[in-house]
Parts: sequence; structure tokens; C-alpha cells
Amino acid sequence: MTHTGPSTSTRTRTPRTALISGAGVAGPALAFWLNRRGYEVTVVEKADAPRAGGYPIDIRGTAVEVARRMGILPRLRDAHVDSRRFTFLDGDGGEVASISPHSVAGSAAGLDLEVRRGDLTDALYAAVRDDAEFLFDDSVDTLDQGAHGVDVTFRAGGGRTYDVVVGADGMHSRTRELVFGPEERFRRYLGYCFAVFTMRNTLGLSHEITMWNTPGRAAALYAVADDDVVHAFLNFARPEPPRAALRHPDAQRELVASAFADAGWEVPRMLTALSEADDLFVDVVGQIRMPRWSSGRVALVGDAAYAPSFLTGQGTSLALVGAYMMAGSLAGRGVVDGLAAYERGTRAFVTANQDQIREGDATLFPTTAQALERRNTMLRGLATMPPASGRPAHSALVLPEFTAVEPVG
Repeated sequence: MTHTGPSTSTRTRTPRTALISGAGVAGPALAFWLNRRGYEVTVVEKADAPRAGGYPIDIRGTAVEVARRMGILPRLRDAHVDSRRFTFLDGDGGEVASISPHSVAGSAAGLDLEVRRGDLTDALYAAVRDDAEFLFDDSVDTLDQGAHGVDVTFRAGGGRTYDVVVGADGMHSRTRELVFGPEERFRRYLGYCFAVFTMRNTLGLSHEITMWNTPGRAAALYAVADDDVVHAFLNFARPEPPRAALRHPDAQRELVASAFADAGWEVPRMLTALSEADDLFVDVVGQIRMPRWSSGRVALVGDAAYAPSFLTGQGTSLALVGAYMMAGSLAGRGVVDGLAAYERGTRAFVTANQDQIREGDATLFPTTAQALERRNTMLRGLATMPPASGRPAHSALVLPEFTAVEPVG
């Protein structure tokens, strides 16, 4: 277990304490802001170190302002991927359209960012590691709420009591399961499964995405830079989530391979790479929709509370905005009142972004020949238009200016 101790500072009274489960995006961001609102923060993470690598992610709209206020925006701009071309292919591998990635994502060129996930997590960790305690290679085992705190025991042993506990542990949140119940109560399946992994860049792709489609299936290769490795992505429609297959790595590979068994273009080579990949991740496309994000002194933030799915491109942005809003709402309030204020101030923004996608209607992944032709017609039109200036949902929340005051209660 690795400890990074908190820095000392002079306060007029004993600081309130917070435990955050998860050191991905939402967790370190929340730790940063809670520390500045007067909390003494511990972050527990089951991995043995901050996680590197990962698929590129978007930071858009309101979330860019959160990054600016954290002081990490210059570092993220330096890490900006700057994809220059998104090429769509038909089932025979012929080009349908080649357009600006901003036109597809609805992002604002020159304002919104796309960075490797590891670059973002590195920036977040660096911003808070000296001001919070990090417990790596550990996790929460039990939670027991009382009138004045939450008693926590850890998998590695020992226990502590905190004023507030926050689950920032992703779509498959252990914290949510412990306090609110099984994931199935809150997960909305959107009708697709996907696989991501890395493979050799034999096509010489650079700063671009190439996507092949047939009805209900998509295969994409994403070259972040002039690297000899690309991110591979396979997505396919399925009426019901294949829960049993997702539990076993061999079954996951078979599930994906069977869905693309007769596919053309580079897909056969992608399936060979998939069978050998040591970084394969397979899951369903879904959202988390909850009637409440807190129960007493335990709350959720980011994907644990409101995963919007990668189809919206807003998961990372919601995590950053949610962390800022939770910490600010807790400042100067009791825990229960602060968590209620966090939800009041954030839910409309979350809902607007989640509502961009409904079951089976992802624009990039049509499930019928007719829908695919409509999409291709739209793409050909976008090829002659300037990049979009950003969808309103990305910037639908104006960040309040929270004061850095001591928490109460």
C-alpha cells in the first residue's frame, strides 16, 4: 500500500474529513477542490498507481473552465491530440466522407480538448498529490453510517471514520453497490457492445480516425500521433446485454469475434490483434441514471452517479464539472445539505448531456441500411461545412464562484 501524505496547513479548527474511492478523473479532481474548501482528503484506489494509457478522451465546454480554474489547462493544451481527419468507409472499404473531427463530436475547434486519458490523470494527480493522502492498492470493504460520520473498513485492513464518503469509482461502482444497491437498478442499456485495444499501425495513420460501417457494426482505427500503435475500436448492436459473456475474457473475445466474423476492410486483422491483446476492454454501452446521488453522508460523482456513455463524449467533462460542483456545494454547509445542493446545481446539466443519446439511436452507429444511408448523406453534407462551434449541452452550466471557506456539520 502506497501512502502520499497530506501537507500541513494552519486552520482555526479541526478540518472535516473526506474519503474518495477512485483515483481516475473524478476522484483527484474532487480531492483538489475539497482540499481548497477546507477538507482533509484521503483517496483510496484499487490499482497500485495512477493509471496510465487509455483511449483519448474529450474535455469540452464547461469542463474546460474547470481545468482552467485548477491551473492545469496549459498542461492539457500541450497534450492536446489535435486529430485532423475523420474518414468514414462503407462495407467495401470505399470512402464515404472525410471531415473534421470537430464536426462529428460537436466540439469547438481551438477551445475544447482531446487528450490521452493518462495525460489527464497525470495532470490531476500532480495537482493534488501534495495536498491529499493517496492509498493505492486498496479499496473500501465496508461502510457504516452514523449520525456524525461514516465508519469505513479497508480491504488491506484497518478502519477510519470520515465526515463524508464519495464514490468516484466508475460506472461499475463498488460504493454505489454498497449503499444504493445493484448496478442493474440504475443502468440503462443503450443497445450496443464495444471492445477497445491497441494494435500495430500498419496503415501509416497519423492524427486521424478511420471508421468502417455496416448496419449495426463499426470498426475504427484511431492514430493519436505518428506512432506505430493505434487504438482499435469495435462496436456492434445487440438487443440484450450479454451479461454472461462479459464475465470471462475468453467469452468476451468470442462474443466480439462472432459479431464481426464476415466483416471486410481491416477487420480480420483487427480480430487477430484482439485475440492477442493484453489491454483488451469489452463492455456494454450504457448510462447510469439514479433518482438521487447521495444517501446521508455518502455520495457519488462522475460515472458512478451519472455515466452518460462514450456515445455522448461527455463522461470526462461531467466528472470534472461534478467534482467542482460537489466540493463547492459542501463548503459552508453541513454534509447532507451540501450534497443536496450539489445535486440541485448539477442535475439539469447532467440530464441535458445524457439526453443526447437514446437507446439504439447513436448517429455514428446506425443499425439499419436506411439509417446508415441517412447518416452517410449527412456526413457528405458536413464535409462541405465549417467545424461546429459546440453543442449547447456542453456549456449549459455556468460555473458558480464558490468561496474557499471552512465546511460545517
